[in-house]
Amino acid sequence: MSRSDVLTPPPRSPAPLDAAAAALIDPLIGAAPPSNYDIATGAPAVALPTPAGVGPPRIRRQLGQILVARGLITAEQLEQALKNQDATGRHQLLGEVLLEAELVTEDQLVEALAEAYDIPYAKLTPKLADAKIVDLLPRDSLEKCGVLPLFRVDGVLTLAMSEPSNVFLIEDVARRTSCQVVVVAASHSDIQAMLGQHVSAANVFVIDDIIEDVNADTFQLLETQAEDITKLEGMAGDSPVIKLVNYILYTAVREGASDIHIEPDDGRLRVRLRVDGVLREKLNPPHPLQAPITSRIKIMAGLDIAERRLPQDGSIHVLMEGRPIDLRVSTLPNRYGEKVVIRIIDNSRVRMSMEKLGFSVEMLKQFRQLIEMPHGVFLVTGPTGSGKSTTLYAVLSALDSPQVNICTVEDPIEFNLHGINQFQVNEKIGLSFPTVLRSLLRQDPDVLMIGEVRDEETARTAIQAALTGHLVFSTLHTNDAPSAVTRLYHMGVEPYLISASVVGVLAQRLVRKICPKCKVAAEPPPHLKHAIERMGGSLEQVYRGEGCAACHESGFTGRIGIYELFVPNDAVRDAITDRRPLQDLRRLAREARMTSLYEDGLAKVRGGITTIEEVLRVCAA
Repeated sequence: MSRSDVLTPPPRSPAPLDAAAAALIDPLIGAAPPSNYDIATGAPAVALPTPAGVGPPRIRRQLGQILVARGLITAEQLEQALKNQDATGRHQLLGEVLLEAELVTEDQLVEALAEAYDIPYAKLTPKLADAKIVDLLPRDSLEKCGVLPLFRVDGVLTLAMSEPSNVFLIEDVARRTSCQVVVVAASHSDIQAMLGQHVSAANVFVIDDIIEDVNADTFQLLETQAEDITKLEGMAGDSPVIKLVNYILYTAVREGASDIHIEPDDGRLRVRLRVDGVLREKLNPPHPLQAPITSRIKIMAGLDIAERRLPQDGSIHVLMEGRPIDLRVSTLPNRYGEKVVIRIIDNSRVRMSMEKLGFSVEMLKQFRQLIEMPHGVFLVTGPTGSGKSTTLYAVLSALDSPQVNICTVEDPIEFNLHGINQFQVNEKIGLSFPTVLRSLLRQDPDVLMIGEVRDEETARTAIQAALTGHLVFSTLHTNDAPSAVTRLYHMGVEPYLISASVVGVLAQRLVRKICPKCKVAAEPPPHLKHAIERMGGSLEQVYRGEGCAACHESGFTGRIGIYELFVPNDAVRDAITDRRPLQDLRRLAREARMTSLYEDGLAKVRGGITTIEEVLRVCAA
């Protein structure tokens, strides 16, 4: 008997599906006996009688043979994968081995699995699933078991599964829904992405519910802009308004948004989310709800709901999915009402190691050497929203140890860093950056981080700290790295102090990453290809995202940095001391083989990480 005919797997204990690879069944070496789950709890359960007509898909062909026949792997690769499977001693499925070796993608594996079971393969899209049908089963159990109810027709429920051989799970779904179940195969990550986008049917009509609850007197109050604060506060406390505000906040956090914009206009109200640095419209509540929504947010942030003529700032601290989220609220009156912007500060998303920021190997090596210097000033530059704080927090986390006293001066403190002393500036009581810095220098610090160099006094204090043996990190708003030097000139800092203290400047931008689920190769546009060639570069092939459920049809998911690291050598320091113009500093930096933002971005384009359009969007060539 050949190895490919063996269908009896090694025993393994049932466990909820929590990874795409673990969700794949391997008919070649045999699927593990289907785990017997209770769909409501995810716990093992006893199989109960099911409605007539329910039947699990049965194996028709072996997965390994299908992958070879499709040309996705060779017979030699299959044999090697089987050997690797035996060598692990962890009872891995063949599908897991092939995924780890990057011989196939998850979609290719699931598509072959569908053929093996003679069932359809479904590439999930937001339009495919009926929101009310998804709500037939508990949300937590759907995520845990890796299933998604798609639609129901004449008592037949179509169910997307990443593990189509799980007989007991199919029976449990049939029993709980009283439907005949038809199974289609879909990847675990597609299912999780769809569940991430799904809004419970309980919230689908939330805006309509609010309209119904807002009576004629309420509309009259809003239309006449009456100053009855008691009524306005009561409206803000109505359950439908609370539900809508909570839904906006929950959706923004769930989709990884950094900001929420609630914007009144002439006869309309729109809610936009900034995801991966790009704004996109999410909701259009009726315009009369602008005042109740704004008042509700003000109440949550502890602001004065009676004051609608002046800007206000506040904060909200909430728990979402078991983790703390800080929301920074800013209101500003415009022509049609108050615009509200909410900055989302999610501590769990900023804890990033330096290796994951996007540095090239050589630049990361050079960067590490700079941040481990005993003293000096290191600056991170870029516009607002370019990831400067994330980079500095990653640096401080890398330097943190019981032997090092690290202190920060921030306005505001964006993220809480355990083991690091963080101090909040308060200009209203005279606690400015220079004031805190002078006091901190008497607190025996080793490393200082200043949120931003805003004026001459702060810059001078930071440089004096560096010259007296401290390592100082801070940020500036400049377009590129060499411009940081001229920015300090204009603040009034003497050139010889800059030359003696600045050890490096990092300029950065954030570009969106191509979604790995829908990434395809493409030819670069002719005009871009020719433009790059005229600048001495080359670009033969690019990649783009076609759009899928995992990336909300945008073709992008997540962001990565592109960088320009400026390290002054002796020639540059002499030029700084002589107060040479910016053009000379840039020329000397290039002669010292500094990689520009554009060049680093182009390298990430060639590597299939981002697109040339993204690079050109955030920086000039």
